[in-house]
Amino acid sequence: MSHSLDLGRAASGKRRLKDLLLQSDNRKCADCGAPDPKWASANIGVFICLKCCSVHRSLGTHISKVLSVTLDEWSNDEVDAMMEVGGNSSANSIYEAFIPEGFRKPGPDSSHDERTKFIRAKYELQEFLKPSLRITSGKSVSLQSSFSRKIIDSFYPHSMQSKSNSQEGMVEFIGLLKVKVIKGMNLAIRDMMTSDPYVVLNLGQQTVQTTIVKSNLNPIWNEELMLSVPQDFGAVKLKVFDHDTFSADDIMGEAEIDIQPLITSAMAFGDPEMFGDMQIGKWLKSHDNALKEDSIINIVDGKVKQEVSIKLQNVESGDIDLELEWLPLDQ
Repeated sequence: MSHSLDLGRAASGKRRLKDLLLQSDNRKCADCGAPDPKWASANIGVFICLKCCSVHRSLGTHISKVLSVTLDEWSNDEVDAMMEVGGNSSANSIYEAFIPEGFRKPGPDSSHDERTKFIRAKYELQEFLKPSLRITSGKSVSLQSSFSRKIIDSFYPHSMQSKSNSQEGMVEFIGLLKVKVIKGMNLAIRDMMTSDPYVVLNLGQQTVQTTIVKSNLNPIWNEELMLSVPQDFGAVKLKVFDHDTFSADDIMGEAEIDIQPLITSAMAFGDPEMFGDMQIGKWLKSHDNALKEDSIINIVDGKVKQEVSIKLQNVESGDIDLELEWLPLDQ
């Protein structure tokens, strides 16, 4: 009975989100005005395009928690937060309340640098907010409306960071990498007879992680994690940890994922929707990588995907299965 109730609430949430997206003000990106935005910042309450989405991700989830309207699962609380804000017009009436005269917002064709400067000024530095809503110290501020409290909450963890730290994320991004962490097999024992594993991915300054699976050496996650890919990208670093409540989490192995073959293959073929299902590339197993077998890159249903099966390094045992998907910014 409770399972059916949960499914019903999830379906209702998707309907409410879809209805909100259909409002006229939400048919364009809140930041650059690009048509048909497919992404949203759940805690800020705005719908945004893929190019602006990349900048939002660089701000960190403590400022902007980015979700795909169509690809990600939304909690009821996240849908409620979007509904509370009411859409792009309502949010912009606060976040853009005091844009200086003569200041130009970025447009759909603006450069990444122009978007970055505007979006950071708008949400991170709060330059266009009503002065009474801005964070001026680490102390909490008493405000009248729940929406105003939401704004303060979204900025509060960042309010004590230094200005130099805020500049570190200003890099050029070329696309998004969706990593589906599928499952682990024969993972190492770190507790009495088992482990509580979770996976951490790192690319540049970004870190994302899966949920913790309790007492399982063969966990199934099937979780999708998103990373922005900088122009000067390196390998994605993967680590598996055992969660401990009363002590530091134990390492359960690591590996590096070379994303160069995926990105090179994707860029060579251009728009994947123009092609049928086909193999377009391969990352070859060798003695100096963690692959269990050659990793094939395919176009599947108009998307560039790569199946990766890796053997964890610096550990007695353990394998991880992943699926990568490339999302170019000019898609």
